[in-house]
Parts: sequence; C-alpha cells; structure tokens
Amino acid sequence: MLILRSSTQSLLRRSIGTSCASTTLGARSAIAIRSLVPVGGGGATLPSLMGGWSTTTVRGFAGAPSPWAEFPQAPPDPIIGLTEAYLSDDFPEKVNVGVGAYRCDQGMPFVLPVVREAENEINLEEVDHEYSGIAGCPNFVNLALRFCYGEDSVPLKEKRVSGVQTLSGTGGLRVFGEVLHQFGHKHIYVPNPTWGNHIPIFTNAGLEVRKYRYYDNATSSLDFDHLIEDMKQMPDGSCILLHACAHNPTGMDPTPEQWKKISNAAKEKNLLPFFDCAYQGFASGDARKDAAAVRMFVEDGHKIALVQSFSKNFGLYGQRIGALSIVADSPEEAQRVLSQLKVHIRPSYSNPPRHGARIVSKILASKEKTDQFVKQCMGMAKRIDSMRSKLRTALEELGSSRAWDHITKQIGMFAYSGMSKDEVIELREKHHIYCTLDGRISMAGVTSKNVDYIARAIYDVTEKK
Repeated sequence: MLILRSSTQSLLRRSIGTSCASTTLGARSAIAIRSLVPVGGGGATLPSLMGGWSTTTVRGFAGAPSPWAEFPQAPPDPIIGLTEAYLSDDFPEKVNVGVGAYRCDQGMPFVLPVVREAENEINLEEVDHEYSGIAGCPNFVNLALRFCYGEDSVPLKEKRVSGVQTLSGTGGLRVFGEVLHQFGHKHIYVPNPTWGNHIPIFTNAGLEVRKYRYYDNATSSLDFDHLIEDMKQMPDGSCILLHACAHNPTGMDPTPEQWKKISNAAKEKNLLPFFDCAYQGFASGDARKDAAAVRMFVEDGHKIALVQSFSKNFGLYGQRIGALSIVADSPEEAQRVLSQLKVHIRPSYSNPPRHGARIVSKILASKEKTDQFVKQCMGMAKRIDSMRSKLRTALEELGSSRAWDHITKQIGMFAYSGMSKDEVIELREKHHIYCTLDGRISMAGVTSKNVDYIARAIYDVTEKK
C-alpha cells in the first residue's frame, strides 16, 4: 500500500482532477498510477516528491468500467457441469454415469495395485524434480510406443517412428492439430458421433472439423456402408481421425474385416490416418487385441499418426500422461517431424510432467509388473462387461419394448443407450441419474448395488406407460 504525503496528494489533485480524494493508494483506491519510469533530468515537482520517479499515466477510475465487463458467462462443460449438478443433488440414491473414469463395484475411485507398487518404489528412490525435455521422458516415450506399435514393429526397429510425451491424449490431439494446420491441412474428418472434446480441440487448432457417418441410431449399430462411402468422398490427402478401440461415445468398433476395408479405403484416397488410442487394454482386457487396428494400418504401409492416453488403462487420470507419435518413410524424416512437434510444444506447455511418466515406465519396463497390469486391467474390463450384461438383463426382465442387445455388443467404458435428450433430462430430474444428453452411459458408474435402480429408471422414462 502506498501512502502519499500531503504535498504529493495536492499535486496529484491538480494533475488528474478532484476525483482523487483518497490519501491512500491500494487495491481499493479510487486512482491508479499505471506506469512509473525513472526521471533522467530535473525540474518536475512530482518526481522529486516521489523519489526521482515520474508517472507516464496517472488515471482516475472511480466508476470506470471493468476490463472484464464484456465477458459473457460461458456455458458449463457438458461433462464437468454434469458432475457439479450431481454433487449438488442431495437425493440419497443419485447416480453419476456421465464421467469417463473407472469406479470399483463400490462406486469408488480405483488405483491399480501395480500402480501403487510402482509409485512406492519411485518414492523410495528419492528422484529429483528437474524438468523433462520438451519431448518428455525418453524412456517413457520408447516404452509407450512399444506398448502400442508392438515389440516387433518394423518401423520401430528401423527408427522410422518418432514420438513425444504429451499432456495425456487431449494435449497430443491439440499439438498434432496445430502441426497439421501449419503444414497445409485445412480440415480433419472425425466420426459422427465422436468424443465431444475432439471438435473444440481441432477447431481451436485452426482446422475445419468435418464429419463422416459412423453410427446408425435407428439400429444401434455401426453404419459401416456409409462410413466407407463417406471416406471415398473425402479429398485426397485428408486427415481422418479413427478411434483405435472402444469408440467414444458409442462403444461400437469395426470388426477386423471391417478395419481392413477401412485401411484399403484410406489407401485409395491417400488419407492420413490419425488414431486416438485412449483405451488400450481397458477395452477388451487384452492390450494386443486393442492395438490391432493400429498395427494393421502400419503393416499395410500407412504413415499414421497416433495419440495415446494412459488415463483410463493405468488409472492415471490426474497425472495427464500421453504420447504422440508418427510413422515416417525414413529415420531422417521422422526426426524432422519430431523437431516440428517440439516447436509447437515449447510455447504451449514447454515440457510435460514426470511423475506419471515414471509410473508407466516403471511398469512397462518390468515383465512382472506388466503382467500384473494386464491382469488388473482385465479385471476392470470384466467388471464393465458384467455390468453390461446385468443392465441388459434387468431391462429385458422388466418387459421393455425396446431392444437392448446393443449394450452387450458395445465395448469399453461407455454404452450408447439410444435414449433421447428428453428421456435423459427426465431420467435426471425424476430419478436423479446423471448421464450426458446424447444418452451415453458410463458403465464404470454402474455397480451391483445400483444396476437395478438404473434399469427401472430407464424403463420408466423410455416406456411412457
């Protein structure tokens, strides 16, 4: 807080008017001295009174508008806002099936035992907290790439794959979107529907987001024929986003045979396949199976891009651990692309966090720990599958007139229920069950305790009897 002498106050009043009535300048003052610069010469009375400093701008702002006055209230995030509404609900049987985070059968957050073990070992090592490089922890990046591309990946062995650690999948998507835009891509194709954040991420990166047909709501199944038809209409060289496994929000993945046809269609149009791999190991419980589409495209000769997240499969939601990589024609080309990825990372977040990367590295570098991870990941996947079966059975036993077999055909964390927006709103307002407006249900929030309640509520809002 600045206290002005009476002579200084008098001078300020003469300089900026009678609105300067306060003798104290502070956070609540009626005036602001905005920029002070050293005085090089003599003569001025105010600088001498203030110890050799002169004001370049002294402005009264009693009654002046706030610089934030024109900022409108942004709409709540559809997922985070849902959680906030859930938390403020005091209904005892309320259920949150909107957030994509795994919960155990007691509805509690779950830390994989192997993650806890790795974390304890890291703590005992008394590691430092120095910066990682722009590209992240090299050991983590190498292990992450082997995890998805496979130990026997030819491009990996030939050093034609370059990668960086990212702020989970979200950060990797944004970085690659910016790189695409800088190097001539004006648009990107995403499935309809897709993860809600894909669209603002790519839009904010400067790309026009276009959609290709993916899901048939009428039959609750993959709209494969129209998917291929739309791919054949894409301009040559376009980038197409593909969900590697456990498509979000539908949970409906192509079969291996369909993936092969998608690969062939991409070749015909010289498309750039960009895989978003957020659920490897979590989807089926088998990490190799969940990476099959990525590996097929690489074997087919595609120069793919890949973003990986370790939030769902390792349960490291708050650690923001991911990787972004590309397959190139040569090691030299791979290094050039890597240099551009780093150019975009540096002014964005400079370098990524180390703790989560150390946890993943500790697990994937050890065969014993990797085996434990696979087993525990399988346990999560099986619980999700069990809840799918119980929810479908409960709905059918209630005598629902709708078909619910798509719930068990889908895979991964989410079930695309087929409920309308109005039904979802009624589900929330009448039964206090919170899911996204597109009817996506996070199966991780379904438990042995609440599955029957959820089924009865869904039956109530969908039957209208």
